[in-house]
Amino acid sequence: MAIREDAAPPPADERLRRLSLTLDELAATVCEHDDGALGRRPDARNWSATEIVCHLRDVEELFLMRFMTMLAMDEPKILAFSAAPADLEAWGIGGGIGHPLDPDRWAEERQYGRNDPREALAAFARRRGETLALLERLGPAEWQRGGLHPTRGRITIAEYAVALAAHDANHLAQLHRALVGRA
Repeated sequence: MAIREDAAPPPADERLRRLSLTLDELAATVCEHDDGALGRRPDARNWSATEIVCHLRDVEELFLMRFMTMLAMDEPKILAFSAAPADLEAWGIGGGIGHPLDPDRWAEERQYGRNDPREALAAFARRRGETLALLERLGPAEWQRGGLHPTRGRITIAEYAVALAAHDANHLAQLHRALVGRA
């Protein structure tokens, strides 16, 4: 069952189940394809399955840090992919410094296409395990702790978990399309 990002957050056990299913589906898909198939881009613009696994790995680390920050601080400002230049200036980002959360920049600089897809999957599995361990310990009040997103306003850990599940679903679909050569 997909979780819609714009819906009310489902119960904690459903959020955690969905996040754990991503790892299972991703692992099964990577294991049934060879490196050539995983590394093939559907076109010059769209990522290969290997690059998508690397992206999921790196975003997992970002979300884990967001969760930890929201637990450690009261209503922290959250740097997001969608941050406008004025939002970036508040973080001291500007003057020729690019947006630090630029997925295409990550893919190029971190050489996603040269990564071993199984090593990237193992790193994603470790990060997802850390995320799940953190979230499984949360009580109801902790799920409601939040941060200030630059475009969405206040967002809770529960809502961010839903956003992470939606992000997973989006990229799993993209990964399956890449494996059959569709953008």
